[in-house]
Parts: sequence; structure tokens; C-alpha cells
Amino acid sequence: MVLKILVLLFLLHVVRGSMVQLKNGGYEDIVIAINPELPEDPNIIRNIQDMVKEASSYLFNATKKRFFFKAVKIIIPLHWQTKFQNSSIKTESYDKADVIVANPFLKYGDDPYTLQYGGCGEKGRYIHFTPDFLLNDKLYNIYGSRGTKVFVHEWAHLRWGVFDEYNNDAPFYMSANAGTASVEATRCSASVTGKYRFSNCTRNICINRQCKYDDRTKLYEAGCKFVPDKIQNAPASIMYMQSLPSVSIFTTNTFIWACSGVACPNKCGSL
Repeated sequence: MVLKILVLLFLLHVVRGSMVQLKNGGYEDIVIAINPELPEDPNIIRNIQDMVKEASSYLFNATKKRFFFKAVKIIIPLHWQTKFQNSSIKTESYDKADVIVANPFLKYGDDPYTLQYGGCGEKGRYIHFTPDFLLNDKLYNIYGSRGTKVFVHEWAHLRWGVFDEYNNDAPFYMSANAGTASVEATRCSASVTGKYRFSNCTRNICINRQCKYDDRTKLYEAGCKFVPDKIQNAPASIMYMQSLPSVSIFTTNTFIWACSGVACPNKCGSL
């Protein structure tokens, strides 16, 4: 499992789709492009290289040694003077890159995200990382490791067309485990432990308490949030909350979809 990373200069603008190929389990011709408007910072390039190297090993283990990253091209602006291995570009362009590094959009801030227009199983358009995400190590506490956590999570969105395994529109559901009904947070897997907390601030007064049960909805009150415990034993799932230290695998249905495209993931279950 050898990873090849090239650092190239912007020279041509060619309109084409993604050129990613899967050969013998290795993803090749992945293009990561840095927005030409960004000021030069060689640490962005170094951190991208480290991120991809970490992600390749993590993806390999998370998919039971089926997939890894084999060849990646990093496209840097022509005006950057950073001394890396450079060569002419004949088929790559920023507009058609698989991953872009650019200033944040107002909606997302520094949150990494994948632009997905289609339904389940349809590939995404691109992954977006901000310079701050790549440079600020303090964000580790929020997102987890760039390579072993975030990039693999976003790659599953981009390449396999799967979605996050939580639901902001329906954050809770009624579960009947061992014959006893209980309210559970929508998550994969259900073995992720945590607390149900309600927080609200009005002027200088903040309330932080345990959530109350709503007799009308038979769920928790509006505004209630599930806060996962920092110490976990649950290994799944990368598509739910990849920042948890214990998380290292996909759920079964995501894994099956990644390997064969047989069915879209719609149920929880660890590999």
C-alpha cells in the first residue's frame, strides 16, 4: 500500500469531471486544489500531505483492507513560490477538483463539508476544507484528526454518496429494547452513550439541565440535545460522530454500499 502525492502548479483550465479511478483497491488521480486567492502558506501543503497519508491507513483498516488512497495530486496557485515537486498540468483544474481548499462560506464556517446534490448512492461534487481547518490544531477537539477521522468521513460522502447517520429533523425516536419503551437519540450506533441536555441562554442568564419528557410528543422537549460521553467503547460509526476516540469503523450498511453498491444504508449496525 504505497501512496504517491504530487504537488503541481495551476497552468491550464480544463473543464472535465472527476478523474478518480479505483484500481485494485487503490483510489488514484484524486485532485486536491488550493484556491488561487489564498495567500501562500507551505504549511497548508504539508498538512494536506499528512492528512492524506493518515487517511489512507485509516480507510484501509475501516474497510477491512479493501480501499486506500494510492495517488493524489495537490494543485497550488501559480503565484506561490513554495519549493515542491512541480510539473505542468494538462487535465486538472480547480473547478473540477475532488477536494478544494478555500475560504469559508458563511453557512459552514470552518466546518468541513461535502457538496451533495443527489440522493443516496450518488457521488458528491467536492469536499471543502478551509485554511483554518488545515492549520489550526485546536480544531482537533471539535472534528477529530484531519486524516484518520475527517477526510475519511467526507470521502464516504463524496465517493459513495452516503449521508450522516443522524437526523437533525428527527433527533429522537421511541425505542423498545427488551420490552421497555424509552426515548433514544437518532444515532449510529445506539451503543454510543451520552446525556440528554437542554441549554438556553437569555441575556446573561443560561439554563443547562436534563431534558424533560414531553407527554404530547412522547419524546424529549424541543431544544433537547444528545451530548455523547467523551469516553466511549462504541467503534461505530464514522458517519455519525467520527471525532469520538473509540470510533474506527463504518456501520454494516455503509460498508456494504461502499463495497458493492447493493443497497443504500438505512439501518444501524457495526461491522
